[in-house]
Amino acid sequence: MIVECAPAKINLALHVRCKRPDGYHELETLFAFLQHGDTITLNRADETRFSVTGPFAAALAGEGDNLVLRAASLFSARFGDPGPLDILLDKHLPVASGIGGGSADAAATLRALARLTGMAADDPALFTIAEALGADVPACLLGRSAVGTGKGEQLDPVAGLVDTPVLLVNPGVAVSTGPVFRAWDGVDRGGIGPGDLLARAMAGRNDLEPPARALAPVIGDVVALLQAQPGVMLARMSGSGATCFALFETVAARQAAAATIALAQPGWWCLESALA
Repeated sequence: MIVECAPAKINLALHVRCKRPDGYHELETLFAFLQHGDTITLNRADETRFSVTGPFAAALAGEGDNLVLRAASLFSARFGDPGPLDILLDKHLPVASGIGGGSADAAATLRALARLTGMAADDPALFTIAEALGADVPACLLGRSAVGTGKGEQLDPVAGLVDTPVLLVNPGVAVSTGPVFRAWDGVDRGGIGPGDLLARAMAGRNDLEPPARALAPVIGDVVALLQAQPGVMLARMSGSGATCFALFETVAARQAAAATIALAQPGWWCLESALA
């Protein structure tokens, strides 16, 4: 049995610079990862099976082109069929939520298959496969704080904010990436500045937050509620939404904020974690 964590990804800042001829957008982003997320488990089997468990399993029911299966297929095409496998995805992250759930699952699948076949997790060929699966998959395969440029696949690892308390909040709406990018106003507001990771994040922004708020106004309510909590250092939407995050000075402050938000909005999804 091989077990790989697929940790949640957050964008501490996300600056959109321009639209590229290939349809993607030129980005500058600060990737960070949490200590919690989904889990991929691989077992050798007599026939290939794929199953999904966990609180968000139903959201993937009947999905024939799951990123986990695509990752396994591309791995087999590049390195040879590893044989029949029983693949289990334990889904704890909401889908279409801006925290890289599907991308993290695909990356964890690649890491698990590399372990199964004795490959190095930093093999450049794995990153080539990751890029073919999606713009966030290389960052999730790296799995550590980094500056992402290009469409997000060009990664420069940076010193992280390990163990910084984080609270994720999703108001229960799914926001598709495509419409959010299409609603971006096209204005280049400049790149990410210098400094350590926290300073760069706090001086930065998420250029996709205004268009995401236009599509799902409740995102503004989430950010405002997070910003109002004692001990918050930074509150912002992640990725293309609708999940928002807050970094806290202490675990106690994060716990108090989670309790306050759960009481005020019992239907919202919350995850207490810390940066990896």
